[in-house]
Amino acid sequence: SKLAALFEHPLYKVPIPEVRDGDKLFVVNPMEKFSLRSSGSDEWVSNSKAEMVLPTGKTAYDTYPAWLKFHVGINRYELYPRQDPLMPALLQDLATLKIVGSVQKSGGTQLKLIMTFPNYGQALFKPMKQTRDQETPADFFYFSDFERHNAEIAAFHLDRILDFRRIPPVSGRLVNITQEIRDITTDKKLAKTFFISPAGNVCFYGECSYYCSTEHALCGKPDQLEGSMAALLPDKSLAKRRSWRSPWRRSYHKSKKAEWELNPNYCAQVKETPPYNSGHRLLDLIDMTVLDFLMGNMDRHHYETFEKFGNDTFLLHLDNGRGFGTHSRDELSILAPLRQCCRIKRSTWLRLRLLATEPYRLSDVLREALASDRLAPVLTEPHLRALDRRLGTVLAAVDECAAR
Repeated sequence: SKLAALFEHPLYKVPIPEVRDGDKLFVVNPMEKFSLRSSGSDEWVSNSKAEMVLPTGKTAYDTYPAWLKFHVGINRYELYPRQDPLMPALLQDLATLKIVGSVQKSGGTQLKLIMTFPNYGQALFKPMKQTRDQETPADFFYFSDFERHNAEIAAFHLDRILDFRRIPPVSGRLVNITQEIRDITTDKKLAKTFFISPAGNVCFYGECSYYCSTEHALCGKPDQLEGSMAALLPDKSLAKRRSWRSPWRRSYHKSKKAEWELNPNYCAQVKETPPYNSGHRLLDLIDMTVLDFLMGNMDRHHYETFEKFGNDTFLLHLDNGRGFGTHSRDELSILAPLRQCCRIKRSTWLRLRLLATEPYRLSDVLREALASDRLAPVLTEPHLRALDRRLGTVLAAVDECAAR
């Protein structure tokens, strides 16, 4: 296993700083049991009056479902640990747990659903909109591209292989539109959009800014539909997040260009602007740039951080559905932060160099990681080969900076 060997490499053994209580997103009472008793709430509830005598050898933490253990484990330095024993169980839950609730997620430009499980866990479901081998047409603007369910799955595994660990866990899943969406939804607006197609398939389209119409309906075969299931982060009422506009945000206009596209010295003013003028924020943003370039994702207009940790924490790499749309061409403009600033974390650079060597080749380790997903193969071979080519481009850009 190249993947197992990669995670055993010394570059993937560098310890994070000591995690103190102030570095944890939540400080949990170790005696607090998880209770499934609730008056219609979708939030987890504690059961302070519950009998505290647990089975021999068990702690209260052992009573938590996988999604709650994931939330409790978040800290200032990482969304989840490298060798996380919880990860297989959490991915299994996302792929197999019974769905008891299904409503459309508000906001956003394309249709997404919030799925609820019996243990009060929730996941974000992005349905399949196009096949694996369909490339985004060259004449499409990035802001009118489809969001791809397989891109969300592949992005999670790629982020983990790069050792960023800033994307919440994602699993592929085959959903029954009739039993797991239509028959159980309490969303009246969503319910009105279901129909049977001329081919006899169950379809729906929901309400959203783009692609929510009969012409862009999502149809099962006859009611089976692929999608990605992403573990939700803690509710913002429990753990506030701050949204930051990316300095290299695109114009989202058909003819106008952003300032960074016109000014080759743009990074100089970014480096003087908080929070990029101190700490590791700019380097973290360049990490995200590398991830986006490898995926071909041009749609990174904002990123988020947990408010509790201030500016001294990692960036959340959320919403990656517009990655992996093309394999036949590379979008060099995504690399602008790296090429203009000529900065990269030494640890990131060393891992990228490692992933360019035969024993740990990026395409091989990602192929292996994706093979365990329920919807495998998640990416086509041309997309995997494109990753190796793009990795070479990133390393060449670093070499050019060093030469300058």
